[in-house]
Amino acid sequence: MTLTKTIALIAVAAGLAACDIPKQDKTVDNWVDKKHLSQLKAGIWVDPTGCDHWIIDDGAEGYLSQRLDPYGKPVCSGVAPPSTAVGPYRSGTSVSDPV
Repeated sequence: MTLTKTIALIAVAAGLAACDIPKQDKTVDNWVDKKHLSQLKAGIWVDPTGCDHWIIDDGAEGYLSQRLDPYGKPVCSGVAPPSTAVGPYRSGTSVSDPV
């Protein structure tokens, strides 16, 4: 399965799961290795159009957020080819990736 399909699947599952979950602090990972997301390291995933997204993979869950400039416009830095991820986005966790 490609990274794009994996991220899309995670986004759909998270969207469906969010329907039944009461409001909670989204800055804290509330699963296996509970910790504040600031303790994890983000990498950059470049979407198919060439724009950047912050990505964190803690082994069991993944987090994705579009990278924006101070004016709210997408950042398209060219840091990597489209549809690839770079950086330490799997750092800061002791949970192995089940996939």
